[in-house]
Amino acid sequence: MSRFTHFVAIDWSGAVGARHKAIAMAVADASGGPPMLVTREKGWSREEVLHVLRDDLPQDTLVGLDLGISLPFVDEGAFFPGWEGSPPDARSLWDLVERISGEDEHLSVSSFVDHPRISRHFRRHGGREGDLFGGGRGRFRVTEIAQAQQGCKPYSNFNLVGAAQVGKSSLTGMRMLHALQGEVPVWPIDPLPATGPVIVEIYTTLAAIAGGRTAGRAKMRSYEELNMALRNLGSEPVGGTGPIDDHSSDALVTAAWLRTVAHDPALWSPEAMTGEIARTEGWTFGVP
Repeated sequence: MSRFTHFVAIDWSGAVGARHKAIAMAVADASGGPPMLVTREKGWSREEVLHVLRDDLPQDTLVGLDLGISLPFVDEGAFFPGWEGSPPDARSLWDLVERISGEDEHLSVSSFVDHPRISRHFRRHGGREGDLFGGGRGRFRVTEIAQAQQGCKPYSNFNLVGAAQVGKSSLTGMRMLHALQGEVPVWPIDPLPATGPVIVEIYTTLAAIAGGRTAGRAKMRSYEELNMALRNLGSEPVGGTGPIDDHSSDALVTAAWLRTVAHDPALWSPEAMTGEIARTEGWTFGVP
C-alpha cells in the first residue's frame, strides 16, 4: 500500500511563450476511479504549475514531472568539464540556471543556453553545435542509459533540437525546481520523506509500456487507445471518444501508472543508482 493519497503527472514544455497547450496535468486518487485532467482554458503557464506545486497540492501527493532534473555528470566527472564554474551537484546546477536566466520571462532559459561558455556543450537550432557537445546523440545520464536498455529511446539533455528533444523542458524545469527548494523534496536528490509531497522525474514512455504499448507506439492519440492502456493498468477508463492530444494522454496514463507502482520499494532503490548519481544526475522513477 502506497503512503500517497494522490498521484499527479505533468507533461512539461520548454517552449517559448507565456502559455502552453503542451503542458498537461492529470491526477489520480489513491482510492480509485479514473485519472482526471486539470486544465486551464488558455493552457497552463509554467508559473501556474509552480504555484500548484508550491501551494495547492494535497498533503501526501506524488508528483511526476516529465523532464530531466539534471544533466549528465558521471561520464565526464562534471556537467561542463574543463570549466571552473561547473557546479558540483544538481542543486548547484539549478542555482546556476536561475542565476543566469533569472531575468528571462516565463521561466525560460535563453540566457543560459546562450552563455558563451555553457553554450559550447549544447546542440542548438540553426546548426549551432557546440564544440564540446560530444558529437553523435550527445552525452547521457546513467538513468538514460538504463532507459535505453529497457527499449526506450532517450535524448540527451544537451540536445535542444528536434521535436522529441527534452533539453529545453529540462532546463526550464530546473528553474521551477530551484524555486521549490525547501518547499517540496525532489527524489532522489532529496531522500524520500516519510510524509508529505514528493517530486520525481518521469518518462511517460515507461507508463505507456506498462499499459501495453511499445516504445515506438507510446503516444496515444485517441480515447480508445488511452482507455485500453488504462484498463491494462487496472484503472477505470476516462470519458470521451475520438481524438485526444498526446500531451493529455501522456499525463493521464502516467498518473494512473504512478498509482499502480508507487508502492514498489524496488523503484525507490534502483540497483545502479549510487549516492553520487543521486546527488549529481538524479534518476528517473520507474527505471529499476
